[in-house]
Amino acid sequence: MKTEVVMKRELFGREISQKSKSEFFSATDLVRAGDEWRAKNGISRFNMNDWFNQKNTKEFIAELEVEFGTVKISGRGRGKHTWVHPLLFIDMALAISPKLKVEVYKWIYDSLLKFRNDSGDSYKKMTGYLWDRMSNKSNFRKYIVDVSNKIRKACNVEDWEHASEEQLNLRDKMHDTISTIASVMNNEVDPVRLGISHVLKEHNKKLEILNK
Repeated sequence: MKTEVVMKRELFGREISQKSKSEFFSATDLVRAGDEWRAKNGISRFNMNDWFNQKNTKEFIAELEVEFGTVKISGRGRGKHTWVHPLLFIDMALAISPKLKVEVYKWIYDSLLKFRNDSGDSYKKMTGYLWDRMSNKSNFRKYIVDVSNKIRKACNVEDWEHASEEQLNLRDKMHDTISTIASVMNNEVDPVRLGISHVLKEHNKKLEILNK
C-alpha cells in the first residue's frame, strides 16, 4: 500500500503514533507517555533534545544511517512530531525506562502493520473488480464509500486508525472474498452482500469453537 497512514498505539494510557509505510514512531508521543510514567514513579522528566545530543546517541544514529538512511525526522513548530526509526525508538524507550522497552518490543514484532498494508492492497483489488461490474460507473465513488462503511460496521470498527490486528485481518478477508465472488458474478451488489456475510459466518464459527 503506497498511502502513508498514521496509526495509533496505546502505551500506559497514551496514544503513540506510528506511520504505516515508513514504520517510524513518534518520539514526541513516546516522551509524553514516558514522562507521565516517570512522574508517577518519582523520576524527573526526560529531555529528548539532551538525549539526541549525547555522544552515544549520535554514534548510534550514525551507524543506523549507514544501514537505513534517514532515521530521524524532526518536526518544526508547535504540535509537530519528531519521527524516528523503530530501532532508534527502542533505544529511546530504554533510556526513558526499561519497562517501556518491553512494550516497544511487542509493537515491533506484532503484525498490525502487515495487516494494515495487506488490507490496503486487497482494497484496491476489490475496487477493481467492483468497478468492472458496475453498471452505472458515474455512481461508483458514492457506491464504494457505502461498501467501505458496510465493511467497517461489519468489523465493528469506529475508526480504522484504532483497529486491532483481528479487525484488520477480518477486513482483509472481506476484501478478498468480495473480489473472488465479483470475479464470477455480473453485478456489483451481490458480491458485497455475500462476501461480508460469508466472512462473518466463518469468523463467528471460529469464535464459537475457541469459546467452547
